[in-house]
Amino acid sequence: MDPTLIQTFTSPVVLFFVLGILAAFARSDLAIPEAIAKGMSLYLMAAIGLKGGVAVSKSGIDGTVLAALAAGIAASFLIPFFANAVLKTIGRLDRINAGAVAAHYGSVSVVTFVTAVEVLELQGKPPGGYMVAVMAAMETPAILTGLLLARGLGGDNEQKTGELLHEVFFNASVVLLLGAFAIGMIGGADGFSEVSPFFEAGFKGVLCLFLLDMGLIAARRMMDARSVTWRLVVIAIGLPLINGVLGAGIGTLIALDVGSAAALGVLFASASYIAVPAAMRLALPEADPGIYLTMSLSITFPFNILINIGLISAFATMIAGMGAGAP
Repeated sequence: MDPTLIQTFTSPVVLFFVLGILAAFARSDLAIPEAIAKGMSLYLMAAIGLKGGVAVSKSGIDGTVLAALAAGIAASFLIPFFANAVLKTIGRLDRINAGAVAAHYGSVSVVTFVTAVEVLELQGKPPGGYMVAVMAAMETPAILTGLLLARGLGGDNEQKTGELLHEVFFNASVVLLLGAFAIGMIGGADGFSEVSPFFEAGFKGVLCLFLLDMGLIAARRMMDARSVTWRLVVIAIGLPLINGVLGAGIGTLIALDVGSAAALGVLFASASYIAVPAAMRLALPEADPGIYLTMSLSITFPFNILINIGLISAFATMIAGMGAGAP
């Protein structure tokens, strides 16, 4: 087996996720209180934002950073079109549900990204800090595309459209990630040193517990799923495979280092299960959350954590090696 995949499967953060899945399937009463889970989520987003900002303050913003941002934003706008076509033809979903699900696959999962960063660092391929900004920029464009595919913005409820746009651009994860990123850039390494004991010492431990909780939630939702057909299960695995390869390939083409190209692939492959469901609940209440939440949280998320991060990392390493060996 590829050493990259072995390192992924033996990472404590991944193993805690597996523990959560196994505990849920065993019908254990293991649970993390919602308030604590929310606190851990805030901590992780603040920490990853700060670290990314500090890294960019050291390296500066150059053409590579701008190219990565452009690739991420373009993908977030465009991936839903491909996903929507697949969901309507192969998945046999109606227009509303296809658009709602497609929005999830154009957006990103913060926890998948954070886990990928930990795994890539373990492999000696840390992504550039600017990838945090790429992740934040990719959260919202897909929501707009998904809504256009489902029925278009505007509509007959102007107030709801205003509420949606506020939710899209000022949801908690976007505000915290970009805010912490800006703080990290302004404070730099010297400023970060004052708070680094809190944000670095406990980071991996908090991530382990958070993934334990996510494993419990994903498995329990999967056991309760009623609306997801085998066709949708195949799509929920096939889309991240295709998108991950595409993202890693584009990352390599725009001259990102191996870790950053792999991280871009993970962003392309991930599916939102926090920001986008909140927006869909407001804008498309007739869409079935049993479909879009089960696909993104209970199928794609575990697949990415357990298998696809390792595959994308191995693919990014392979194509980088091919490029280095070319005359």
